[in-house]
Amino acid sequence: MDEQDKRIPQLLRDLRGRVPMDAAALLADEDAALVLDLLRRLPSDRARRIARHLEGRVDWDTGELPASPPGSLQEITEEIRGVVRPEQTVAQALDYLRTEDEARDVTYLYVVDGDERLQGLIVIRDLLRAAPEQALDEVMLRQPFHLLIDLSVTDAIKAAVHRHYPVYPVCDEDGRLVGLVPGFRLFERQAIEITAQSGQMVGVGKEERVDTPVGQAFRKRHPWLQLNLFTAFAAAFVVGSFEETIAQVVALAAFLPVLAGQAGNTGCQAQAITLRGLTLGQLKHYPASRLLRKEAALGLINGVLTGAVAGLAMWWFADDNGLLLAGVILMAMVGSCVASGVSGVLVPLGLKRLGADPATASTIFLTTATDVVGMGLMLLLATALVL
Repeated sequence: MDEQDKRIPQLLRDLRGRVPMDAAALLADEDAALVLDLLRRLPSDRARRIARHLEGRVDWDTGELPASPPGSLQEITEEIRGVVRPEQTVAQALDYLRTEDEARDVTYLYVVDGDERLQGLIVIRDLLRAAPEQALDEVMLRQPFHLLIDLSVTDAIKAAVHRHYPVYPVCDEDGRLVGLVPGFRLFERQAIEITAQSGQMVGVGKEERVDTPVGQAFRKRHPWLQLNLFTAFAAAFVVGSFEETIAQVVALAAFLPVLAGQAGNTGCQAQAITLRGLTLGQLKHYPASRLLRKEAALGLINGVLTGAVAGLAMWWFADDNGLLLAGVILMAMVGSCVASGVSGVLVPLGLKRLGADPATASTIFLTTATDVVGMGLMLLLATALVL
């Protein structure tokens, strides 16, 4: 380890609790390369705030500091508080909690070694129950759960979804403690991600808000509407191919939107469950093939029940061949609901496999699939059985 590597852990300790201006004053006389290396180890937002006070005092551009990637955990990572050493005693830790200003915001104490690697975590309740002369490494919880600084917020949410902690430690790839993420910040982002899904499914970006300017909203939404128009032509082509059938059996035209709406709703239900499973990381432990079988079974059951009701309506509505048309509606409803349930799983998983956001405009693709299959199946059966 060279001299610079030895200096960084001590400087990191010295920076704790200092406002950016004071932190910059502490670093002003240090070697510029060392300062840059040091700031790169801090949460990026804090590093840039310190760097702004160093402009003109060091010979490097603050633009060399990487900004937090959009959607990264770095965006919500806060400064470290409550750091202690394993050889310290319980009495010393309690003195720290009583006397230090930063201790008023401490939820857990974090035990780190000389290289700032996270060794353990101490719950304040356990600290109060311990003997004053005990060393902290006897009281701490070893190998505590932590998040990696390079994670995206979405991946961090998946990692922490079953651990409802008030604060999460954040480490670099070498296990060094670099910051903390409050639990409410993490799950606030989760709420934003989940609420954004409904918009993404129809081509509304997650960054759009009610006050987004018209021009910006138009640029983001309109391409998806053009795509939706293009895919809708596929359904129109299917219906147009059976123009003679519709002309002879006019009752079919009245039931086309009924079939499309029912199949579409079935597919959207399956899609919502699939997206939820992807967001929460549940599909890592629940095989996609099993989900496919489940949604196909639900489509079959729902298709039989709704198809029976629709078939009765067709039998009452149709003047001629009412019983045959009722059978056509029943079979078409069953087939389209099964296909819609399967599509509701395959569309998000397919987009994810292609490297795209599985929520992005998935409803557009799903609607096309359900319309083509549902309408095509009904008209094909009517042509074969009735005509």
